[in-house]
Amino acid sequence: MFAGPVCRQNIPFVYVHFHFLQLAATFELVKKTDVISRYPVLKHLYFWLAAFVLLTYIYGTAYENFELGVKVILMLLPVHLLYFYLVDYIVVRHFYIKGQYLKAFLVALAIMFFIALLYRVVEIFITDPYIYQFYKARNANFTWASRQRSAGQQLSDPILFVTAIERSNAVVWIGITLRLFTLSHERKQSALQAELSSLKAQLHPHFLFNSLNNIYSLSLEKSEKTPEVVLGISNILRYSLYECTAQQVSLKRDIEVLQDYIKLEKIRYEERLELNLFIADNTQNLQIAPLLMLPLVENAFKHGTAATIDTPWINIQLRIQGNHLTLNISNSKPETTGTTGNNDGKIGIENVRKRLQLLYAGRYSLDFFDEEDCFITLLNIELTN
Repeated sequence: MFAGPVCRQNIPFVYVHFHFLQLAATFELVKKTDVISRYPVLKHLYFWLAAFVLLTYIYGTAYENFELGVKVILMLLPVHLLYFYLVDYIVVRHFYIKGQYLKAFLVALAIMFFIALLYRVVEIFITDPYIYQFYKARNANFTWASRQRSAGQQLSDPILFVTAIERSNAVVWIGITLRLFTLSHERKQSALQAELSSLKAQLHPHFLFNSLNNIYSLSLEKSEKTPEVVLGISNILRYSLYECTAQQVSLKRDIEVLQDYIKLEKIRYEERLELNLFIADNTQNLQIAPLLMLPLVENAFKHGTAATIDTPWINIQLRIQGNHLTLNISNSKPETTGTTGNNDGKIGIENVRKRLQLLYAGRYSLDFFDEEDCFITLLNIELTN
């Protein structure tokens, strides 16, 4: 009795599983590249190519012949492919993502037994005869006990059937696990983008509302600077509507818009406001979520220049050290603080806080200090290139 084919029957499942865990880690890394993102089919091609290489190595080692390993895997690979896409398209997409977990489990179980049966049929009628002839050609005395039994006897052998279940599942459920991780990630990203889009959409009417109030104040005074302010506001709105569609924008550009807004406020308040401003210019190639800083500065002007303040003042310092941004804003405040009109400011601040939590969780701090004679805002963000 020659033991070659028997080695194939007893390939340890743990050994196969270990190699496919390595495959899974590699697959997760590669699928994040830009090319893979643009062409999703490449994820599948890469996975099955890696699966083929690893299975060939495992089976070739067991057979002590890699030529035989390659040919046997080519014969069995269509069964693995059929198994994976049946589970993916029927179980995962039709039942699992709709929350029909019991149906998903029962259908997956039915598919597993069907594939195990198909796997045994392919072995009995295709791969086993080929393996037998391969070894027989090299050793005339070679015998294989299972080949002495009828096809029905081989198909009904419970041990070989369980072995077929084990081998057919080794590849497919690694792929399905990756698929579920991908779907979960895509769902989270979709929910995140939807929430960010909603928060970003709130910025436009909020800023527009405050801007209209400013224009209205200037028009009451019949100020000659009203057209200049209107033009400046339109430039900022153009930026917020057309340049802020991306999740990240150039920090340099976002600071330019912030400076444009500050210039508009200086025009509006003229000499009545004492403004101390320092903005670092070492932005390099840093990126930032658009319009995070503007509502904070806007809030300072709104409350730091109240009519009840005799000598309003605002200090703004924006510093950049490496990829760390610090925005420090302090402004004067009335001796008595009323509640009227505070809701507008709260909307903008809460919007900023939510966006920071979504985009910079664990990489930011936003603190407010309500002192006796001033209000301080301190923002720290760890940015990316």
